[in-house]
Amino acid sequence: MRKAFKAYDIRGVYNKDFNREDVYKIGFFLPGLLNAANVLVGRDVRTSSDEIFEALSKGITDAGADVSDAGLCTTPMVYWGTAKYGFDASVQITASHNPKEYNGLKVSKTDALPVGFDSGLRQLLELAENEEVKPVANKGETKRFDFRKEYIEFQKSFQDDNSNLKVVADCSNGMAGLIIKKIADKNVTYLNFTPDGTFPNHEPNPLVEENAAMLKEAVASQNADVGVMFDGDADRATFVDEKGRFVSPDLIIALLGNHFLKGKGTSQRVLQDIRTSKAVGEYLTRFGAEMHTWRVGRAYAALKLREIDGVFGGELAGHYYFRDFYYSDSAMLAFTLVLNILSDFKKQGLAFSDVLDKISSYANSGEINFTIENKAQAMEAVKNHFLEKEKPGQFFDFDGYRLEYTDWWFNIRPSNTEPYLRFLAEAKNQKLLDEKVEEVKNILKPFQS
Repeated sequence: MRKAFKAYDIRGVYNKDFNREDVYKIGFFLPGLLNAANVLVGRDVRTSSDEIFEALSKGITDAGADVSDAGLCTTPMVYWGTAKYGFDASVQITASHNPKEYNGLKVSKTDALPVGFDSGLRQLLELAENEEVKPVANKGETKRFDFRKEYIEFQKSFQDDNSNLKVVADCSNGMAGLIIKKIADKNVTYLNFTPDGTFPNHEPNPLVEENAAMLKEAVASQNADVGVMFDGDADRATFVDEKGRFVSPDLIIALLGNHFLKGKGTSQRVLQDIRTSKAVGEYLTRFGAEMHTWRVGRAYAALKLREIDGVFGGELAGHYYFRDFYYSDSAMLAFTLVLNILSDFKKQGLAFSDVLDKISSYANSGEINFTIENKAQAMEAVKNHFLEKEKPGQFFDFDGYRLEYTDWWFNIRPSNTEPYLRFLAEAKNQKLLDEKVEEVKNILKPFQS
């Protein structure tokens, strides 16, 4: 069970990394940990989700708390329902973008605040491993709690007329298919629409290039203006432009400024993660944005956005956070707002790619993963190498390191969920970028097995 407890959630191969008995114990100790008399529980369509729901619900009710069963849900639906209806605890049963044999639990507390390893999951693990389960005499009840209609109406309230766009949406056979047709305009072609926990067409990870092959082909063949892909639990979205090119998700943070900041005349705080392109801040500060850089992951980003009272924010992984969404992430809201923005630009004669060209001209490596046992020592070697060569203009030392120079920058950080050291760099031209990436690869060679 311990292996399944990650930095942001509980996740692993079901019946290998954790099992039904583990889930029961998690459910039993959760209400006491979060002081919750009623726990909202949703689930995705994975084949193990029903069994996990039964074990989790039994644990919660044996502890004397009630379960509000939201049924099949996107993860953002559960976040929204947690805050909207005043639950002190919620769980979404999902493994997000992972393959079909995985499953997991995303835990939130009052106001949909995330519960990560440093903010509750560590204590939950200790309780589940060490404390005796003693079911109470006055057990709780499990009751259906359906708020899908209210959630759809909330999402639709952000939609403008974007009927001038041709759109392709790949739902990855995940949970986006539950609600998207009731939110989006009719000018959308759907791929892999029906929720299917075996994910028969491709894995539900929108960051893997090969998973976007069907989407790119459909955008090209239909002469569409934009394509979007959702992950398995529909909390992340990635986009392709009208040329079928993958759009780095951090650039969507900049694009969203056209909704939240442009023409508003007041300074607003915007959150980005430590891997975000310099182009994002350069673009948004034109609109008066005050940029804040923070750690990767919802367990950190949602808390930070609330702390700074930011209007919105985003991550390179395709998460987008909104003050109007209880400071939580919503891929569907990001999708709606991106379409509104692109519709306005199309009326001005600008395609998606034209807008992207206005945002960024940097060469970017994307995240490069190195399998390294001694991550800390390897990171130090890279950091010290460049610090000794030249003092950076900016230096961030949380979530790994980010060093910024005049014409290039890099971030190196350990993965919180996988056995990788992650490296990303950006430069003003491809030649300089290639040189720096090669330099880092040479530094890391002695550390690789």
